[in-house]
Amino acid sequence: MLAALRWLAIATVVATAAGFVWLEWPAPLERLPAGVSSAAPGMADRGAYLVRAAACLPCHWDKKNGGQRFAGGRQIKTQFGTFYTPNISPDDETGIGKWSDAEFVRALKHGVGRSGEQLYPTFPYTSYRFMKVEDVLAIKAYLMTQNAVHSPDKRHALRFPYSWRALVKIWKLQHGVEPQSLADDPAQSAAWNRGRYLVTAVGHCAECHSPRDAQGVTVATAWLQGNPHGPDGWKVPALAGPRAKDFAGWSRDQIADYLESGSKPDFDQAQGPMAEVITEGTKYLTAEDRLAIADYLRSLSTPH
Repeated sequence: MLAALRWLAIATVVATAAGFVWLEWPAPLERLPAGVSSAAPGMADRGAYLVRAAACLPCHWDKKNGGQRFAGGRQIKTQFGTFYTPNISPDDETGIGKWSDAEFVRALKHGVGRSGEQLYPTFPYTSYRFMKVEDVLAIKAYLMTQNAVHSPDKRHALRFPYSWRALVKIWKLQHGVEPQSLADDPAQSAAWNRGRYLVTAVGHCAECHSPRDAQGVTVATAWLQGNPHGPDGWKVPALAGPRAKDFAGWSRDQIADYLESGSKPDFDQAQGPMAEVITEGTKYLTAEDRLAIADYLRSLSTPH
């Protein structure tokens, strides 16, 4: 009996140790497609457009407190504690200056940092995981052309156990957060498919416009159906589902115009985080892309 208990104790210790090793073990780097590189000609220009489409600057710029572009430090308050956005300028020590292409892809599509640390999903890799690798590296190419800002990342102020990053690995496994392709739907138009890609992956609209459960996961059954507890305490409206009654009445051109000017059909103006998304992001998109977004969103909000 004592021998059996001894072996059980040893097995428990070994299993526990193995569990800790698994939690802390970094994800491997993804093998990139042949010929795809952030250093390729034209990638920085392509990335400049995608950075706007992804509205990277509003999050990675503590503008309110005099911070510098892409240097991070913006505060994000959540039910789990307070997060601070990281420095994504090309500074070698405190930014992404020494990141390889594979490391950058792993961060955006797998949610794993350069040192193998788990990234918290306030960074929207839960949406970026659907992005094309070429687009991810184009963003890196553009960021590497920006001014390098030496600005160490601020430490998050999170409640336990959320302060233990390794637990994010279990969260990802539990909720199936892994890179996926977003294949075009042949039954839909090219504009609709482009709009879906911009909304779902690059623009990560669901991160704000969908409600979240107690674990911070966007509720799949209420995707884009509004969020009463959005960024900075803003109530984020529904773009789909039964609560999107007002939005469902917007025309294709009215949606596209809103994304350019911030003006709503009732002559009100965009406010809060959405105002920043427009002024630093969607207003710079082509008219074709804004209409593509409108085509896709209208297919979700307009009754069939």
